[in-house]
This record gives sequence, structure tokens and C-alpha cells, in this order.
Amino acid sequence: MQTKYPVGILGATGMVGQRYIQLLERHPWFEVTWLAASDRSSGKPYGEAAKWRLDTPLPERIARMTVSPAEPGAAANGDQPAPKIIFASVDAAIARELEPKFAAAGCAVVSNSSAFRMAPNVPLVIPEVNAGHLRLIEEQSWRRESGGYMVTNSNCTVMGPVLALKPLVDRFGVEQIFATSMQAVSGAGYPGVPSMDILDNVVPYIPNEEEKMEEELLKLLGSLDGHVVKPLSARMSASCNRVPVVDGHTVSVSIKLGKPAAREEILAAWAEFRPLAGQGLPTAPEQPVQWAPQDDRPQPRLDRNRGNGMAVTVGRLRPCNVLDWKFTVLSHNTIRGAAGATILNAELLASLGKLG
Repeated sequence: MQTKYPVGILGATGMVGQRYIQLLERHPWFEVTWLAASDRSSGKPYGEAAKWRLDTPLPERIARMTVSPAEPGAAANGDQPAPKIIFASVDAAIARELEPKFAAAGCAVVSNSSAFRMAPNVPLVIPEVNAGHLRLIEEQSWRRESGGYMVTNSNCTVMGPVLALKPLVDRFGVEQIFATSMQAVSGAGYPGVPSMDILDNVVPYIPNEEEKMEEELLKLLGSLDGHVVKPLSARMSASCNRVPVVDGHTVSVSIKLGKPAAREEILAAWAEFRPLAGQGLPTAPEQPVQWAPQDDRPQPRLDRNRGNGMAVTVGRLRPCNVLDWKFTVLSHNTIRGAAGATILNAELLASLGKLG
């Protein structure tokens, strides 16, 4: 690509906003030209407005950029105005107000926020799973009126199970799913969970997390039926817990298949999972679902960075005495489950000619 797409980050000072900056620093297709955050950050150099929390240095170019107001077309102190591609990660209540404004202004809003994931005409997309759902953008009024639209990626916890389940759904069918999550504290943002609440502890409640996991999983694994997504016809139950891990969501999954499958057949389904929609995209892992054969894997500290944080790791496949099979799946929640997922969706949109 000769010229990079200029992109803006809405919610740039938050943890996912910082991941966008980190992952886009040397991206071959996208260049960050605009940053926006809350009113208290607007007008400040990014290096002053953001408390950088990642394990790579804040790029000097980004540190010098002025944070703009969170409005379409806004610019601060002579910096670039908002471009037509926006990576968004803001709280749901704020997203409900801001994201439609950017779409109405003709922007492609590629969002990590939860506000519009279950809207009937907004595609909830994981490229390797349901790239065809992107056709829903043509149903959005913004698309017809200004050319803008909205695309979302999933909740960070559901990302791993969906990628692990997709090849099984395709080969055998899945009728029942029971999932128990052990979620890292970074999923709560910064400063996250108070140390006195999480150290030496497990918190068995994360607001709205179980509902998101159950609803989004079935939509992601569903099929596009005309102008709407028909959810996967399966029963789904989720239990979500916060655990004292920094990064990496671990989920224990039990499933009932639509037809019998041997252990070797399930392993083959994972090993052979190479969706066309993800191939050749800069952020896509070569093998999105990776098998860990050791008895005590996957583990967050050892496996969360597989595929530069974009692969999910499955392990501990064994018979289930209640359903058919059970296994453990791990994904990096702020890369594959958040910023990396948004970037991968934008890469897919670019490959389809949807970014102008």
C-alpha cells in the first residue's frame, strides 16, 4: 500500500486506546493522525493527558499530538481534523451518544464499545468467523445518507470461545454450551479492580458480562438471513469471574455437539481452521486457533502472546460427563479481545474496499 489510511482514535487515553497506539505504531496500512478523549484531556499534548501504562515506550510523535475534542471534524491547536476512519473505545453510555455522530458525519466507525453490538443492523464481526455479516452496513441509514457506518467487535471474553467453537460448529454442529470465565483485571480498564478486592481473591461477578457473553456468542456464530442475523440455534450459559491476572482471559467450555465426534476429529478441526477472510491481513495470525498439548496449558503468562497476541490457545480437551466434550481456551483480552480485534476488522474493511 503506497499511502496509509489516516485514522483517528476515540477514547485515546484509555487502556484500549493505548493498545491502538501501540499496535498501530508500525502498521503498514494505517497511520494515527487524530486523537480524542474526554474534556479534561482535550487541548493537552497526549503525553501529558495520558498516563502511559504499556510495556513499550510511548511514540514521540504521538506524545506531541494534541488531544482534540470528541466531535466529528474537531481539531486542536492546528492539528489534523478527525479523519474518516475512527477506532473507538469508550464507555457504552458515551458511545451511544458519540458513535452515531461520527457515522452520520461520514466516518467508518470501527468500534470496540459494547453500545451497538446487538443492534440488528450493526455487524458484530470476527473476520475468521463471520466476515459475511459486514453486508449489514448497507442497511444503516448513515451509509445511505453520508457514507458512514458502524462495525463492532465482540466482548473480550467471548472472543476466545467463539474462535474455538467456529470450526466445531461448521463440522459437527453445537447444541449446548456452558462456559466459565476467569478474566484478567485489565479487562476492567485502568485503574481497574482495587487491589484489596482482587489480591488473594476471586470476584464472581462482573456487571452485564454474562449477558454479553451469552448474546454475543450466538450472534457471532449465527447466519445472515436476508437483512438480519439469525443467532446460532444453541443453548448457552455463562458464568464470569474476575481473577488476579493482569492480561489474558481463560474460559472453561463444555459443549454438546450436533453429531458425534472423536477427539482426533476435534483436534483436526482446530488445526485445519484457516478462514479465507483472515488470510493476508497484517494483524491476522497465521493459525487463529492453536493447540497446547500439555496437561496444564493454556496459561495466561505462557500463552497469551501467541500470534502476537492475536491467536487463541486451546487445551485440555477431554470427555464431559454431562455434555460431550470440555476444553480450556485462552485469549489476550486487550489485544485479540479489544484493540487488535478492531484493527483486524478495519483491515478486512480495507481489503473489501469499504474504507474509501
